[in-house]
Amino acid sequence: MSSVYSVLQINNYIKNMISQDFLLGGLQVCGEVSNCKYHHSGHVYFTLKDEKAALSCVMFAGNRAGLTFSMRDGDQVVVSGTVDFYEKTGACQLYAKKIRLAGAGVLYEKFLALKNELEEMGMFATEYKRPIPKHARRIGVVTAPTGAAIRDIQNIIRRRNPGIQIILFPALVQGEGAAKSIVEGIHVLDKAGVDVIIVGRGGGSIEDLWAFNEEIVARAIFDCNTPIISAVGHETDVTIADYVADLRAPTPSAAAELAAENIFDTVERLNAYEKRIDMSMKNYLNIMKMKCRQYLNRIEGFRPDRLINKYREKINVYQLKMKNLFESVLKERKYSLQRLCQKLDDLSPLKRFRGGFSYVDTQDKKALVSIDQVEVGDIVNINVKDGYLGAVIKEKSRIRRE
Repeated sequence: MSSVYSVLQINNYIKNMISQDFLLGGLQVCGEVSNCKYHHSGHVYFTLKDEKAALSCVMFAGNRAGLTFSMRDGDQVVVSGTVDFYEKTGACQLYAKKIRLAGAGVLYEKFLALKNELEEMGMFATEYKRPIPKHARRIGVVTAPTGAAIRDIQNIIRRRNPGIQIILFPALVQGEGAAKSIVEGIHVLDKAGVDVIIVGRGGGSIEDLWAFNEEIVARAIFDCNTPIISAVGHETDVTIADYVADLRAPTPSAAAELAAENIFDTVERLNAYEKRIDMSMKNYLNIMKMKCRQYLNRIEGFRPDRLINKYREKINVYQLKMKNLFESVLKERKYSLQRLCQKLDDLSPLKRFRGGFSYVDTQDKKALVSIDQVEVGDIVNINVKDGYLGAVIKEKSRIRRE
């Protein structure tokens, strides 16, 4: 009778058989990605399939360095890793350690490798980027002589500034010898003394654009003395030339706009500047005129005749004040004098004479104020209003006062 085994025993046996297989320990499997899921833990779960079969795959977070692109459903990839058996679910899985794109993916890996190498050498550094001249007169173009790219560039430049000279170097931009042709075009136009060079072409696959990912093209752009605008493919296409160039344009049409200043906008700006300058000059002249008038008024104020008139007016004012003051003082003094005169008149002997009083003095003209000044028989003078009288003293008598 045959033995009965558990599921675990069978799964362990299968796992041991697979783990002992040298081929499954390190292999590369090519297929299409489906059911791709990025887990929050960092693991990536996906299914690798072809037309007839499918294989479950997982890349653990610790191996994510081996995935250099964002993997999506439908990608054709080559997965390097180990096939093993998971006993718990009874599933055979491919444990991925490295994943690369197949076909175009090989070119993409080459692109990344060269990009990293040139970046480490400093060829993408911003300090080496030269400014694009604002008012270019001669623009060199390295591209195919036929195709939409050159037509777009010519049409836009002529529309923006018909006076710009366009110098075309007809280069191969695809296939064998394209990279050398592009390098030659850069060297020729650099020596021709153009103001700026546009290097580019229309869109295409990564294989079509590969010439612009070659190292010799990157070095030619880096070593060029003339500023270079890279205009390869569409906006989503990125090449090594874009990183090395002084400026990257998303399309050839955009490169033409960046290289050629719109002369009509420039003329409009110049007209605006002219109006601003004219307005500023008018305002400045008005301010200067106003200041000149102020200075003239100040100078007028310092003219000798004006100063004389000014001080003459002051003198007249002072004279009038002095006259008024003098008249006021004189009037006051006159009034005081009148009062004094009235007092003097009141005290005048003549006024007393008019009232019947007289004045007596001796022969030697001394006022007779006491009987002791004369003796009986002396002659005295009696002064009255209209003359004097001579008189003889006949008698003296002293008045006794109590």
